[in-house]
Amino acid sequence: MFVRVSLIAAVLLGGGFSLTAVGHSEFLATVVRHDAQAVLASLPEPLGQLGPSSTVDDLRRAAQQAYVWGWPLVYVHNCRVALEKVPSPGRSGGMPVAPPNQLSMLTDYISPSQTIVPCPNQDVVYGYGILDLGLEPVVVQVPDFGDRFWVYQLGDHRTDGFAEVGKMYGTQPGLYLIVGPDWNGVKPAGIAGVFRCPTRIGYCVPRVFLDDTAGDRQAVQPLVNQIMAYPLSRYDGRMKTTDWSKYRWLPQLGNTSGRGSRWVAPETFFDSLAEVLAEVPPLPGEEPMYARFQQLLNLAARDQNVKKLLVQTALQAEETLVAPLFEFRNIGTSQAHHWTTIENGAAFGTDYLTRTAVAKSNVFVNRNNETKYFYQDLDKNGELLDGAKSYRVTFAADALPPTNGFWSITLYDERHAFHRNELGRFSLGTKNKQLRYNADGSLTIVVQSWAPAADEQANWLPAPTGKFSLYLRLYGPEAPVLTGAWQPPAVVAMNARPDLGD
Repeated sequence: MFVRVSLIAAVLLGGGFSLTAVGHSEFLATVVRHDAQAVLASLPEPLGQLGPSSTVDDLRRAAQQAYVWGWPLVYVHNCRVALEKVPSPGRSGGMPVAPPNQLSMLTDYISPSQTIVPCPNQDVVYGYGILDLGLEPVVVQVPDFGDRFWVYQLGDHRTDGFAEVGKMYGTQPGLYLIVGPDWNGVKPAGIAGVFRCPTRIGYCVPRVFLDDTAGDRQAVQPLVNQIMAYPLSRYDGRMKTTDWSKYRWLPQLGNTSGRGSRWVAPETFFDSLAEVLAEVPPLPGEEPMYARFQQLLNLAARDQNVKKLLVQTALQAEETLVAPLFEFRNIGTSQAHHWTTIENGAAFGTDYLTRTAVAKSNVFVNRNNETKYFYQDLDKNGELLDGAKSYRVTFAADALPPTNGFWSITLYDERHAFHRNELGRFSLGTKNKQLRYNADGSLTIVVQSWAPAADEQANWLPAPTGKFSLYLRLYGPEAPVLTGAWQPPAVVAMNARPDLGD
């Protein structure tokens, strides 16, 4: 999809283009995609050799390619490095954390103060665990969820899914084994199934639906307490149970000094990349690319001037190529009314640009058939969403989000974090029992930074006074969503804040 867009951009940038032809936002998104795609254009085709006679431009170009390609892999690598320091399962910065080959679970929605991972949602109880399958296989427990919607995301080092585990797959309760690419052992008795990760490092992110009611919070606890992961050496054939509510808070994890991300710092990116190239085997056809990046690292190891050039290039690439991908309007495929979506969530393969864009803006997404995501930075007229205005999103009675699970619309501030508000409300959807439907059966979500009329407050999604984004999730999407026959309605601007004047 990005190749098509980049070709359009090349024509537009070549001259004879007027902003009257398309809106400024569309033009911006096209240029951003073109710039980032351009540095990857020769990958994974055979590449020229790098050596002492290579020009500065050659080295800079290779470093740009390595940065955009490797950003998600370094992200996962650095998560694993940070979690190696965790003494035991617990929570840090509002997130569940655990040493490699274990996981930790929350017991309620994720904290609204959490800013470590962009775009969390408050529809599920989250869990998280990093897998280092080079150490040994890992057992993952699946309790009997009954009719409750649930899905475990099992992802590899490239952030691609490698297993089908969830309600939509009819996965049965039991104990499952996750093994690495080189494991040749025998499945132990009592193991319901084996999932093979194509990379040594992977991750497990359980998501369990939770109604926004006290009764459901109580009902979900016995299930959450049976969600565990542990090394095969601790396997005894029995379903284990733990009380996640008793686990302690741990110090904050992750880098806070880098300019790129808590988990990807341009200053140290190429140090981490050297380890990533050793950890993650190339996909078929990627061998020349791996060789080129290794040559680049070898030159930097021998020449401090090359090393400085790589750091300078990483800093520039973060600002000009990767940082713009944080904005939803700059990624994905366009939908009606300025929404965007991705068609290959957790199945990126060699679509390096989408993989990096998603890791930057909204890491650890599910596969499309598990969760369909729609992103929105703009209103119906193509203007940036802003708390100075009031907005309405109306789903027609015959066009409510079609899912076999649940749906929600979440509001994020400019950091892709929750906007703290007096209602403690960050999303609206299936979980909310107080939603009020219109007389014709349609549903209108009210989005604004000030309290609406009394009859609209049940459907009010509080906004900040500045820029923000909306994010629509459909868990267990039905066929019309996956084919594109169903798309979200427009975000309609209504009026300005009454206290702003003319």
